[in-house]
Amino acid sequence: MENRTPVLKVEDLVVNFGSGSKTVSAVAGVSFEVFEGETLGIVGESGCGKSTTGKALMRIIEVTSGTIEVDGVNISTMSKKILRKARTSMQMIFQDPISSLNPRRRIKDIVAEPLDCWEPNRPDREDIVVDLLNKVGIDPEVYGNRYARQFSGGQCQRISIARSLAMRPKILICDEMVSALDVSVQAQILNLLEDLKKEYGLTLLFIAHDLAVVKNVSDRVAVMYLGKICEIGPSDQLYASPAHPYTKFLLGAALEADPDSDKHDEVLTGEPPSPMNPPSGCRFRTRCPNATQKCADEVPIPQMVGEGHEVACHYPLTITRK
Repeated sequence: MENRTPVLKVEDLVVNFGSGSKTVSAVAGVSFEVFEGETLGIVGESGCGKSTTGKALMRIIEVTSGTIEVDGVNISTMSKKILRKARTSMQMIFQDPISSLNPRRRIKDIVAEPLDCWEPNRPDREDIVVDLLNKVGIDPEVYGNRYARQFSGGQCQRISIARSLAMRPKILICDEMVSALDVSVQAQILNLLEDLKKEYGLTLLFIAHDLAVVKNVSDRVAVMYLGKICEIGPSDQLYASPAHPYTKFLLGAALEADPDSDKHDEVLTGEPPSPMNPPSGCRFRTRCPNATQKCADEVPIPQMVGEGHEVACHYPLTITRK
């Protein structure tokens, strides 16, 4: 993977809100790469900065510092006029599918809006809209003239997916896109997304808090805690052998499908520190049972613990999960 050129490259991304003593450190030096055709999952507790990271990549939220490269082009310093065009290669699907759609427009016009903005008077406009709606399981003949408010959450998410594909983007950022949906509908949407990924050659950044969902859809997984990535690696390897204490606690908190499971993992206690006053050194040290003075004095430097498996911890774990 190291010999491949990343489609998306993020280096030392920082996003702060406020100023002075009221500065909130939402994203604190995040770095990662996403390669063509793969899915990178980002997981973590609520408030860890994963959704802020996704919005910063689209520059919906402005970046404080760091670089974001798409196909080798730095978009973090682009003017808004140039950025607007560059965004056509990146699209985002939001957590709330209903509020992300204009309630005053028919769904066929919602899906066509990107085409109307960038390629007005395109002769095959109607054909593209019909094809996209059919691909996401919405009959354009029956439902094309209806409004978003007339659809369920799952149907609205399908419409959002169709709209995001109108300009044939390379990168799709999915921000908690199934968290508001019923479990059965989640499975349908995830299967649809996987099919479209193969058909359109998409590269995905999949942000979620559901560990089981992230494992099933992701090639690699990044674990965030209080604005930093504490561990990143291949999905199967990270879940089987977590190297960071926080990752171990996070996996231990996930519910097992087997009601007779005898798993008794340690429970992570305490609340995450305030991003307005994060701990020195390792940000997880205030909740980590393995913390020492070194953890308070030094910020852990990411180190490799396996092929493509990187952890930011002074004392990485080596015990394999059963």
